[in-house]
Formats: sequence, C-alpha cells, structure tokens
Amino acid sequence: MKKKPKTLAMILAGGRVDDLTVLTFHRPKSAVPFGGFARVIDFPLSNLMNSGLDRVAILSQYRSYSLINHVGIGEAWDMIGRYRGISILPPYLGYGHSQWYRGSSDAVYQNLDFVRFIEPDELLILSGDHVYRMDYRQLLSYHRQKDADLTMACIRVPMEEAHRFGLADIDDEDGEVGGRVIRYREKPEKPEYNWASLTVFCFKPNVLYQILEDNIREDASYEFGRDIIPRMMKEKRRVYGFKFSGYWGYTRTINEYWQTNMDLLGPDPKIQYAEWNVRTNLEHRSIRDCQPLKIGNNARVTDSLIYNGCTVEGEVEHSILFPGTRVEKGARVKDSVLFFNNVVGRDSVLDRVVSDVNTAFGREVRIGAEGEAGPKDPAVVGWNNTIAPGTVLGSGVTVYPCLSTATIPKMVGTGEVIR
Repeated sequence: MKKKPKTLAMILAGGRVDDLTVLTFHRPKSAVPFGGFARVIDFPLSNLMNSGLDRVAILSQYRSYSLINHVGIGEAWDMIGRYRGISILPPYLGYGHSQWYRGSSDAVYQNLDFVRFIEPDELLILSGDHVYRMDYRQLLSYHRQKDADLTMACIRVPMEEAHRFGLADIDDEDGEVGGRVIRYREKPEKPEYNWASLTVFCFKPNVLYQILEDNIREDASYEFGRDIIPRMMKEKRRVYGFKFSGYWGYTRTINEYWQTNMDLLGPDPKIQYAEWNVRTNLEHRSIRDCQPLKIGNNARVTDSLIYNGCTVEGEVEHSILFPGTRVEKGARVKDSVLFFNNVVGRDSVLDRVVSDVNTAFGREVRIGAEGEAGPKDPAVVGWNNTIAPGTVLGSGVTVYPCLSTATIPKMVGTGEVIR
C-alpha cells in the first residue's frame, strides 16, 4: 500500500516576468513553451517524478489557464493515486486573509492550511521556471543528515554575474557536497561570494510556519530570497547550502531563454531530454495526434530539433520547431525557436528569432540578425501575428501579440518595439 508522503513539494509557478516581454503577455513564465514540445514547468515536475516525489502543489496566479490546461490532473508525470497528485492552488478573494499573492513567501503562507492538512516532514519549495535536472532525494538526505531548518540548493556562478542572484557564502563543512551558510545576500551590487540560489528550498515545516508568520506581521515584502532567508540567518537558524554542479538554464531574459533552447543543440548538447527523462503533457495542444514530420525532397535540415506535425520544404539550421510549423520552399530558418503552428513563407529568412504560436511570415520576409555585425539579440514575435510579404525587421526587434498586419511597418531597425 502506498504510504503517506513525507515530503510535500510546492512549485512557485504563478509569476509573470517582464524581461520575457511578449512571451508572457498571456501566460505565466512557467508555461512558456520550451525545446520543441515541452513547457518550462516540465523540468521541476519531471525532477519530482524521477525523484519519487509525487505529492505536489502548484502555486499559480498570473493568467493561469495555459498552465492549468497543461498540467491537467498530473497523469503525464504519473502523479495520480492515493496520497499522490498535483493540486493547483490559485489565490482567492473572500473570507479572512485571502488576497492576491504578494510575493513568493506570501503565496506559501496563504496555503498553510493545505500544508498542515498534508502534514509533511519536509516542505520542498521549487521555482517553476528553471531548466535543470536534479535528484531531490540527495538534497533531502543532506537536509535530514544536517538536521537543517533550511537547506538550499546553490550553484557557483561567475563573479561578474553574481549580482543578479541571491548569494550564499557556504563553508567547507562537507566539501563538495555542501556546508553551513554563514552569510546570505540578495542581489548585492558588489558580490563577495558567488554561490547562487537555485530557488530550491527544503524547510522544516514548523520552522517555516513561524518564520512566515513573523514575515507577514513585521515585513513590508514577502519573498524567500529578500525576506525569509535573511530573517533565518539573523535568527541563527540552521541554514545549509547543497552544492549543485549540474547544468542550470536560467530563463529570466529573452537572451537567456534563447540560449537555454540552443543548449539542446550542437554536437554535445547540454540538455538531454532522453537522459533527463523529461515528461510533458502530450494531450495539451493535441501533440500526440500530430502527423509525422514531413521533409521535402529538396529541403535541408542541420543540427535542429523538429517535431511531429511540421513540414519542411526549405532550409532549417541550428533551430527548434514546435509541432504544426511549416517552412516553405526557398525559406531559411537559422538559430531560431518557432512555437506551435508558425508558417514561414517562400524565400523568407528568419535568423535568431523567437516566434510565439500561430504566427505567419509572408513571402520574402527578413527578420533577425542576418548580415548584421557584432552581438545580436534575438528578435521576438508575439502570438497570432501575420507579417506581410517583404517586411524587414532587424535583430532584437519585439513585435507585440495580435497586431493587425497594417500596424507592423515594412521596415524596422534593430531593437525597436512594435505595439
């Protein structure tokens, strides 16, 4: 008989990150499509499945429909059954203290009744928008071994980038495995250490209950990195760092999102879907019902991931195409990520482009970095757009979703925003 789980996982999946601009206008960041068939949230969900942790709550707030539709009842991750399952916990307005989530720690605080009902021995809190593979059982084992109040997974980042992250100074108590966190700072201007928090936290529930109560009562903000961890450090709680050395894809900005997708390609991909055992919901957008990939006699495909439901008559190089995308004769797609149901017209060129769903590019369109010198930012095209034939858009251009064709100029320079 399945035993009641000792660990409850809560995934913070409700936020919209403005740095992803038009990709998160109509969905939370965790539901952004990734890598040809998946969503970003598939990575923590698959990690939980592969770690044997199958009691999960997803804290969702911003435009939750896409996320709810994708997660479904949790069947894709084998999370159905007694003492197993995925519960989606949106904020609610009504009796008592209910209100919109005011931050990551407030999201957990507003659902403490759910946590207390489960009565877990450990509470595992995860970000829903990072791309990585981790066996959480190793973290949990270390947490129990150290009798920690909080164990946080950290990865070493370059010192010049450290100011962007919550940073822990971890001693050498357990060498490469981890150690006591002796200092912690959230996004310091001048970092002195560079173990960055992965937003993978394991708490003793009773300790967290008290810390959350104090945070809500006394603080002006409600975030784990900004408020909860510093409060625990000030109170000299047992805070440990678990040192992670694997791949970690940060997707906060368009450039990072694009690069993390590109890490699926090349002769030695940093992300291995099969090796990582990544699951997704194949019922979402009817992926499982797509026809096989069709490649024309004169088409050319190199170093790309192209999924069922696609038709390629042109050229695709170092790119990722989601189901339903069509590349017509004479068209060329390079260094790009095209979401579901894009159409690239004859003799068009897309170079370093991220295009959201249901976008059509007319004949002889030129978008992106082709022919431009120096560093090039990806161009981003929002969903449900039709780009008129002959249009030329430079690198780093952003096109808002659902524009009328007449709204989009025929020629736009580098980095401009069309809305």
